Amino acid sequence: MKGVRKTYDNSYTLSFLLVFFVLILLPPAFSINTLSSEESLTISSNRTLVSRGDVFELGFFKTTSSSRWYLGIWYKKFPYRTYVWVANRDNPLSNSIGTLKISGSNLVLLDNSNKSVWSTNVTRGNERSPVVAELLANGNFVMRDSNNNNASEFLWQSFDYPTDTLLPEMKLGYDLKTGLNRFLTSWRSSDDPSSGDYSYKLEPGRLPEFYLLQGDVREHRSGPWNGIRFSGILEDQKLSYMVYNFTENSEEAAYTFLMTNNSFYSRLTISSTGYFERLTWAPSSVVWNVFWSSPYHQCDMYKICGPYSYCDVTTSPVCNCIQGFRPKNRQQWDLRIPLSGCIRRTPLSCSGGGFTRMKNMKLPETTMAIVDRSIGVKECEKRCLSDCNCTAFANADVRNGGTGCVIWTGRLDDMRNYVPDHGQDLYVRLAAADLV
Repeated sequence: MKGVRKTYDNSYTLSFLLVFFVLILLPPAFSINTLSSEESLTISSNRTLVSRGDVFELGFFKTTSSSRWYLGIWYKKFPYRTYVWVANRDNPLSNSIGTLKISGSNLVLLDNSNKSVWSTNVTRGNERSPVVAELLANGNFVMRDSNNNNASEFLWQSFDYPTDTLLPEMKLGYDLKTGLNRFLTSWRSSDDPSSGDYSYKLEPGRLPEFYLLQGDVREHRSGPWNGIRFSGILEDQKLSYMVYNFTENSEEAAYTFLMTNNSFYSRLTISSTGYFERLTWAPSSVVWNVFWSSPYHQCDMYKICGPYSYCDVTTSPVCNCIQGFRPKNRQQWDLRIPLSGCIRRTPLSCSGGGFTRMKNMKLPETTMAIVDRSIGVKECEKRCLSDCNCTAFANADVRNGGTGCVIWTGRLDDMRNYVPDHGQDLYVRLAAADLV
């Protein structure tokens, strides 16, 4: 009997060790993050792709009040669904029959009639290897050659086609090589992922700026990037776990941010009610925290005070004429209808005059601005004085005491001031009679 028992124990131990090592060496099915050309995802199978690290999950979902189905990506770690990307937001599946698969060189989403409702629509030449789709650890869903992990050679990536959310490492703005403009568009409602009324887009120019739009109507302007932040967005630059960057060169004009601590999560999103927000999640969080939201105050609204005036939350009324200017329509101004703005008390002449320094300002709209990054503030002042059309100037970059030069030659629009440590100095040109 003892001999039989000993044999049983050895067999049991061997089997246990075998199962143990198999479980360690082979990831469980629900943690698979790739889709091969021989596989598919279907609604009925309830299978998903899960990124390495288990932060993001891709699969089919439907909202609580609808029977329509969507292919999307959401945070897997959190107690309730937070969606960050939707493939077929404007072409949902009408019932619970849907298939995602690789067809040739493209990802396609098929409905119950085997008709494509969404596709990556990629043209690929010189096919050398099978295509695979992969959900990366940062939430980017990519299509690539099976033997090529080079990010610069992805055949397609969801990060190039955002919906309402910007994740760390995503880029918001223009790829100037391809002409691709990556922008955010809100959900129709909190329970409807179809394209809503609001968008957040970069307007290219000599000094690019982002605009919050309702349809084609501008609601808010970010202000230009000053080397640290956009002058009209109050990002906190002292956070140890978050880094922001805006790149502007011959290849791109784009904003991105990075997280330097994996215990914290952050995302930018445009809500269905028209707010551009940064939300954060700390280890102790139970819900997403609204870190900042814009527009937050009426001073954040686009051109709320009219030309040659600025908004100040500490004054009543909030709209104020720049020094040396007066309300263009006094009656409307007194009734707190400031849209006509202000006009100069004394016209400028080509010679003489000087500047009033306005501290902590959101710089005026830069549509007609002239930018020269090779000179400093002193040379910038000289150039402004020598140009009969110059109305104001400022540094292009506030770092290291200020560098670069921005000159406005037209009217000054959409300005406000901030508390210290936000905004930057703006020098507005005045006639000699209006200098104090």
